[in-house]
Amino acid sequence: MIPQRTTLGAAFLAALPFFVAPATAGPLASSKRGLVYVPNDKTRGDDSIWVQQPSDLTWYYNYKDVPSPVYENLPQSKFEFVPMLWGGLDNPTTNMTFYNKVAGLINDNGINISHVLTFNEPDGPSYYGGSDMNSQTAAEIWVSNIIPLQKLGVRVGLPACTGAPSGLTWLKDFLGHCSKLISTDKETKNCTYDFVPIHWYGNFDGLASHMGEYAAEFPNKTMWITEYNLANEELEPTQAFYNISAEYFDRLPWVERYSLFGSFRSSVSNVGANAAMLSAGGQLTDIGAWYLGRPGTGVNPKTGAALPSVTPQATLALLAALFATTSLLSF
Repeated sequence: MIPQRTTLGAAFLAALPFFVAPATAGPLASSKRGLVYVPNDKTRGDDSIWVQQPSDLTWYYNYKDVPSPVYENLPQSKFEFVPMLWGGLDNPTTNMTFYNKVAGLINDNGINISHVLTFNEPDGPSYYGGSDMNSQTAAEIWVSNIIPLQKLGVRVGLPACTGAPSGLTWLKDFLGHCSKLISTDKETKNCTYDFVPIHWYGNFDGLASHMGEYAAEFPNKTMWITEYNLANEELEPTQAFYNISAEYFDRLPWVERYSLFGSFRSSVSNVGANAAMLSAGGQLTDIGAWYLGRPGTGVNPKTGAALPSVTPQATLALLAALFATTSLLSF
């Protein structure tokens, strides 16, 4: 459905009962939440935090095509591993390494792989963590590796581009190349996909607008927000962004899954200390606890000390100021 703009007044008032909750409370429990697993060899004890109960996390990905050893004995029904085809392969038209790895997990290891992610930020440069691929090569790899997985019943996501305008351009070029490559295939008439991944590092208004743009471009497809956060901001707006975005994702039926980029300590965070789910000492921050479906901890992300309490009135005032000139999307 094409997104329609609504004024802030209606959307904000509709959300008001949620946002006047005490600062110790985050969004309600959600089965949509997953883990972006980015381990640190110096703090491997943190790995267990994400699977300790209670936890809302139901799935994870690690930018790789095989499960992480720390989680590989957990059943898919409890903590689903989603493989990713991160970047390029040598001899893209004939190299079936990714297909063979995933098919092996299914057929040889008995792991129920039901979803895969493809190409991490192919429109982004490698020094920012992108896979920096041209769309023609990506289409060749898709045809040789992803289409055979689809024939096994695996649901696949489009490549996860950056939040820059270049992402949508890249995806259009990719789909054009892909369709040309398989135009003579009698069984597969065009390149199909099941969901659209989204990456975003900015304010909520920009996130909602970005999602609306992709919803218009790829109608009738669900979304996975596989990397997102408000990077390098003060603590209060960062927490407000987390709360409003999580509530937004949870109530939209076409947002299938989401995963906050922040499962690391604030001391090594590349999105700012306040966006991290763990303090410098490895304690769950408010955002980390909320993400797991628990009450807030009141832990200062930078120091681990207790934060001063925040009243519901102060929280409401902050949100009113934060969104005074913005608008939300309604679908």
